[in-house]
Amino acid sequence: MTDERSAPAGAVLVVGGGISGLTTALEAAEVGQEVFLVEKNPYLGGRVAQLNQYFPKLCPPSCGLEINYQRLKNNRKIRVHTMTEVKSVSGGPGNYKVTLLSRPRYINSNCTCCGACSDACQDEIDNPFNFGMDKVKAVRKVHDHAFPARYVLDKAACSQSSLDAILAACKYDAIDLNMQEREMTVEVSSIVWATGWNPYDPTKMENLKFGSSPAIITNMMMERLASSSGPTGGKILRPGDNAEPASFAFVQCAGSRDENHLEYCSYICCMASMKQINYIRAQYPEAPITVFYIDLRTPGKYEKFREKLMADEKITWIKGKVADIIAESDGSVTLVAENAVSGDKVKTKVDLAILATGMQPALDQAKALGVDTDANGFVLSQDEGMISAGCAKKASDVVTCAQSATAAAMKAIQASRR
Repeated sequence: MTDERSAPAGAVLVVGGGISGLTTALEAAEVGQEVFLVEKNPYLGGRVAQLNQYFPKLCPPSCGLEINYQRLKNNRKIRVHTMTEVKSVSGGPGNYKVTLLSRPRYINSNCTCCGACSDACQDEIDNPFNFGMDKVKAVRKVHDHAFPARYVLDKAACSQSSLDAILAACKYDAIDLNMQEREMTVEVSSIVWATGWNPYDPTKMENLKFGSSPAIITNMMMERLASSSGPTGGKILRPGDNAEPASFAFVQCAGSRDENHLEYCSYICCMASMKQINYIRAQYPEAPITVFYIDLRTPGKYEKFREKLMADEKITWIKGKVADIIAESDGSVTLVAENAVSGDKVKTKVDLAILATGMQPALDQAKALGVDTDANGFVLSQDEGMISAGCAKKASDVVTCAQSATAAAMKAIQASRR
């Protein structure tokens, strides 16, 4: 299905509905700008929605996101399109023509999130929101605080009998199995790329043996394990056997600062691991923790956060890069590294190893869309109408993303009013 849609003169297109995209859209709309906000996922919030807590205050991200969702609901100048991606871009500053492609949700706006369809569904899939650590029904609300508050149906994963049961269970006529992909074209004056980031693929680092043992997880998997809405209800357990780990290790710069993977520092990893040490301390106050690092980067106000942890006598800090991880028969793993200070070879056996995987820009189709990027894939603001924000621009924490997004909104407004 194709739909031509003209926007009011000076409209802004924001690509990406994470914290950067939300902030950009709201800042622009609240000074009177018309905004299209598109997001490829069925929900807004991006990676922040998957976090357990922000650093350094260790408060839940649902609080900050909920405030933004309320602002979004109260602003009629923002038109939100989830499950939507940019297919093509033509034109120039002040006059872009953008083709958008929306995938079918198979659930319409009648949905009340009553859950009857999910109860009736007979099929399960690996839960992508929890990085495959548990199963979820093929029709579901992606997470507790999902916005829009509407279920999504993975039709391809359902048997016909399951689809029939789902249809019969919904008393609000919210199931539409005939939904099709929809293409629409919008005309806008400026485009803000706030496409966020993906965790670097840990399987590319063969020496770290991700996948060889359930005792090797990534930092984003750790966020979901610690979350009350995660696969274990917030209890940090080893995936696979749900054992309570008696010891932990963090592998910093897993893919970052490496010419064979990501040549840059991913900025957030040191603080993210220190935040996760606090998760562990809340549940396992006596557990020994080992941190393997190249350098510890906790700039400015984050120094106090680091100093508190470095005073913990049960945390061992080893300056050295992990060369190998060996899966043991008892479910544990042994990390092998060279201590760069002493020169000694170190072997540390732990029940759970957390890889601080790097931050990789998520806009895969940049060249096809005419978007300029640097050598690492981060989006460059290439002219008055093409602007980058947040982690699409550079590796950033949440605070820096919000600042970047506000600046992007200002640039987009200026470009749209020339």
